[in-house]
Amino acid sequence: MPTADEAGKQHTGPEEADRPPSMSRNDPAPLAPSRPNACCFCWCCCCSCSWNEDRQRAWKTSRETRLETIPNCETCTKPSPEEVQSWAKSFDKLMKNPAGRNVFREFLRTEYSEENMLFWLACEELKGEGNKQAIDEKARLIYEDYISILSPKEVSLDSRVREVINKKMQEPSSHTFDDAQLQIYTLMHRDSYPRFLNSAFYKALLLNTSRSSSES
Repeated sequence: MPTADEAGKQHTGPEEADRPPSMSRNDPAPLAPSRPNACCFCWCCCCSCSWNEDRQRAWKTSRETRLETIPNCETCTKPSPEEVQSWAKSFDKLMKNPAGRNVFREFLRTEYSEENMLFWLACEELKGEGNKQAIDEKARLIYEDYISILSPKEVSLDSRVREVINKKMQEPSSHTFDDAQLQIYTLMHRDSYPRFLNSAFYKALLLNTSRSSSES
């Protein structure tokens, strides 16, 4: 018959049984989940590499939010130091560059305003559509995702622009959201863009692209 001490050692209560097993120092660390959509080579937000880890450490040092992978970022190539520097001179240059849009979009996520860029990109895609049926469908989706007050991704628009959109939605066209797109573009330019240029994120990008260029 086991002693009281032995019985205590053999018994495992329901709380202890439900606990995950502890990991010893010799146990291998669990593998990190792979990052999908590595579309922008090793410089961008979409993949894991030494450059990205350095950038994330810079964010942590500056107490900025560490981000997860951005879904569906645009396909682009690594920007040159000259391109990255030009983004500080002109918001138009930043927005006309796929790499610049990806970088700025990633920054917007730290401010919980990524929907502004998503809406702007959706409007650009709509303006390039020529099929009437596709235009109707895309316009409906844009309205539901970014204009409807019931959407968690609703963008900030004034009442005049909303009224214009509601009228145009009766017969959608590729330019249904032009006024709204301009208003959101102006909002990003005046509000988010200055903070982006002063962020540790953009400064780290400048430093690392210049360093990569000098080492090559």
